[in-house]
Amino acid sequence: MPAERFDFGRERMAGSARDRPGAPAPTRPARRSEGVLMARQERAIRTRRAILEAAGAVFDEHGYTSATIAMVLERAAVTKGALYFHFPSKESLAQAVLDEQVPLGAVPQQPCKLQEVIDTTFVVGHRLLGSALLRGGVRLTVDQCAPPGVDHTGPFLRWAEHLVALMRQAEERGELLPTVEPRDTVELLVGAFAGIQLMSRALTGRADLGHRISVLWGHVLPAIAVPGLLLGLDAGPDRGARVLAGMSAGTTSPA
Repeated sequence: MPAERFDFGRERMAGSARDRPGAPAPTRPARRSEGVLMARQERAIRTRRAILEAAGAVFDEHGYTSATIAMVLERAAVTKGALYFHFPSKESLAQAVLDEQVPLGAVPQQPCKLQEVIDTTFVVGHRLLGSALLRGGVRLTVDQCAPPGVDHTGPFLRWAEHLVALMRQAEERGELLPTVEPRDTVELLVGAFAGIQLMSRALTGRADLGHRISVLWGHVLPAIAVPGLLLGLDAGPDRGARVLAGMSAGTTSPA
């Protein structure tokens, strides 16, 4: 009996402690609120991505001037309020599409950094076939009708910085001829790629883009790579598809 009275007293004390001002709030509702917040954040991320994908398709098909917010809303199947929550204007939406380009060119690291540069061009080329978001960003990059608020220079500069860093590593590892200047070479590659993909889009809907990138590298590599490296470099037309397949399978060295 004394033990029972003691337990009862403790329960009463605990209860009174919870009722006192300044006592810590129960944790269960807080966890529930965190779960609701996380669900909302995840939904917001999905909504933003759906808007970007839809905008990429609309900008690719119609260009900046002819594209409308109404087209994006219809394609994304979201409300106007949801779109303007993430993107306050058509310009900000176009800029967000442009900013997605470089992440879509990510490739696995390679022991040979020149191969990594090659892989980046092929992966972007292959992804242009299936990614409306990337196609929209590429079209906006070369669309001279977009207003000054949309930064056309950003993608060119970010691609150049990304590839120059890889070229510098290739230079340090002795993969490049001593006459090669990494930045000049990269800017030539970025400009050539922009023109090649435009020509491929106009003539074949980019169906032959892998072949055209392979031809480009066939002319560039003998001028920049040390002779002993040439036979080991892979610049086949299907390189992009093989790299992406390797990434999906979790490997870094495509067959």
